[in-house]
Amino acid sequence: MIDARGLARTFTTGHGTVEAVRGVDLAVAPGEIVGFLGPNGAGKTTTLRMLTTLLAPTAGTAAVAGCDLRGDPAGVRRRIGYVAQGGGTDPAVPAGEELDLQARLYGVPGRGERIAALCARLNLRGLEARPAGSLSGGQRRRLDIALGLVHRPPLLFLDEPTTGLDPQSRGDLWDHIRALREQDGTAVFLTTHYLDEADALCDRLLIIDGGRIVAEGTPAELKRRVAGDVLTLELADASGAEPARRALSPHPAVREATVTGRGVRLTVEDGEKALMSLIRALDGAGVELASLSLSRPTLDDVFRTVTGRSLRDAA
Repeated sequence: MIDARGLARTFTTGHGTVEAVRGVDLAVAPGEIVGFLGPNGAGKTTTLRMLTTLLAPTAGTAAVAGCDLRGDPAGVRRRIGYVAQGGGTDPAVPAGEELDLQARLYGVPGRGERIAALCARLNLRGLEARPAGSLSGGQRRRLDIALGLVHRPPLLFLDEPTTGLDPQSRGDLWDHIRALREQDGTAVFLTTHYLDEADALCDRLLIIDGGRIVAEGTPAELKRRVAGDVLTLELADASGAEPARRALSPHPAVREATVTGRGVRLTVEDGEKALMSLIRALDGAGVELASLSLSRPTLDDVFRTVTGRSLRDAA
């Protein structure tokens, strides 16, 4: 659905040339939900605007939904749906009229049936006559998504789809987004600042910083590869902490070992698999273990590792 190579965008300002995006390579497969994360100023919005034809690339190539981004931007627009962060509805216009206008602009055949099906699917039935401005936040966001889907695009771009929604509305919207892939095979490319959203929804994540992709993979892969599991060992005798660190540091799964009070904190690759051999190494060193705890890294740990800051702070 997306195959971009060397995508770049520079801007000329009064202070010189700014490289907002510096040779981004990315791919999205049919039916895949891909999350695009990055701190403010990292190039995330610029990349999204290029992929949706709102901004021309300075360099690079991309095929989006089967059309050449630079050679056939109109073809790209016909085959994608785009839901902006701020939405695109007129508060005074009824929801049904908004959907009908969108369907007519795209020349959707049988638009009445299509609109009725979307309203049923996105829990908008019975709201068609109400002005968009009178709808709740969750209802308006579902209307925005319906507008992006009315022409049956194989690829949907969602920019911060659940910002400002309450937890129940966010969860409902997640279910609708998953259904796009499961029922229609729609590919979804979304930006978000919510870590739980990226973890729960996305098959794969791309993290951009400084105009370049700095990490990519499934949420589980990124947690293992970038952050590692954390194993905290409390020892029966504090004097055993340093011998324990020396005994465990050479283990192939251990990335980092530090003494913390009367214990040792380990950053470990695939902690569950390494656990027994680490305990055996402690026994071999004659160090008595009092307790241990194994914790998984979070996506914020991953983000902090590759960008040097928390995603929550970056938001």
